[in-house]
Amino acid sequence: MSPVVVTQALTKRYGSRLAVDAVTFDVRPGEVVGLLGPNGSGKSTILRILTGYLQPTSGSASVGGFDVVTQAHRVPLPSR
Repeated sequence: MSPVVVTQALTKRYGSRLAVDAVTFDVRPGEVVGLLGPNGSGKSTILRILTGYLQPTSGSASVGGFDVVTQAHRVPLPSR
């Protein structure tokens, strides 16, 4: 099965501060994934990029086959 979430060298900088450093992973259908790390390690930043609220400085990410930068409006988000 094709991955539902894919990140490739995902990086986010705030000025000179590096928040996410070249993160690469994929999530396949049915997998359960957790982001673990201390405060300030970039977990929320990664999720904000995946949901289209932030743009990465470099790298790429897609959810459901849609690019989170160029097709953010089509990224499927969970129902509330």
